[in-house]
Amino acid sequence: MPKKRCYYQVMGLSMDATEDDIKKAYRQLALSLHPDKNIDNEEMANNEFKLLQEAYEVLSDPKERKWYDKHKDSILCGQNRDEIVDKEVDVYPFCSSFCFTSYTDDENGFYTVYRNLFNTITDEDIPFRDGDLKDSEVAPPFGDSKSPYSDVHRFYSYWMSYCTSKQYYYLDVYQTSDAPNRRVARLIDKENKKIRDSAKKKRNEEIRSLVEFVRKRDKRVAKNRKLLEAKAEENKRKTELLRKQQIEARNKELENYCESEWTSMAKLEDDLKEIEKNLDKDL
Repeated sequence: MPKKRCYYQVMGLSMDATEDDIKKAYRQLALSLHPDKNIDNEEMANNEFKLLQEAYEVLSDPKERKWYDKHKDSILCGQNRDEIVDKEVDVYPFCSSFCFTSYTDDENGFYTVYRNLFNTITDEDIPFRDGDLKDSEVAPPFGDSKSPYSDVHRFYSYWMSYCTSKQYYYLDVYQTSDAPNRRVARLIDKENKKIRDSAKKKRNEEIRSLVEFVRKRDKRVAKNRKLLEAKAEENKRKTELLRKQQIEARNKELENYCESEWTSMAKLEDDLKEIEKNLDKDL
């Protein structure tokens, strides 16, 4: 089997080449390596041109390129794509209370065990992430037993909707470079994408299940829940007290109103009696 060649070397590029560099190099090499221009050595030209197309397909796709960059050494050593597996931590053993010994920051305590685990998951994703990340895209750390709840809330808000950055290209069953035409290449891409998407979905569900397991047992969450419940109870008590005070105030106003009305009626009766008395005198 012929020795594999680095795609960057095939295109005469360095690993920090830009998208424009890749496009420019491809156009120039495609013209010089095209079989029509190498009639005297058609077989060699065909092989070189095919390799150039293969290199361009990978390096012009940011996600494919990132995967290639990460595994380039293994590929050049002769490993086939389906032999290269991105290592990922098995989270299943961590969905058990037996993986930690206490709810402390000790080496085997709840907060240390899961802090290390989520750091590992984050590190596994980093090579597949796009350049500069927005603050909202940076994975918040798990923290420790003394972390403020604002940090704890931020952690769970991010991880409960976790989406892996991994692309799972090593699961591809077919290679587009083997396709006889574009139609078949598109079908290959579609089938490979279906397989990759399934793997991503499975990983996302695994991590989210882990997060739910951890959250249910996180004493920081339980403590905050109790504070919220106590606050809600206090607000309920204050609301009830205010309601009673408002009722008492309305009843008092009603009593004052009735008393005022009674006083007015009594005064009116006295005035009428006085008028009648004066009329009797006149008569």
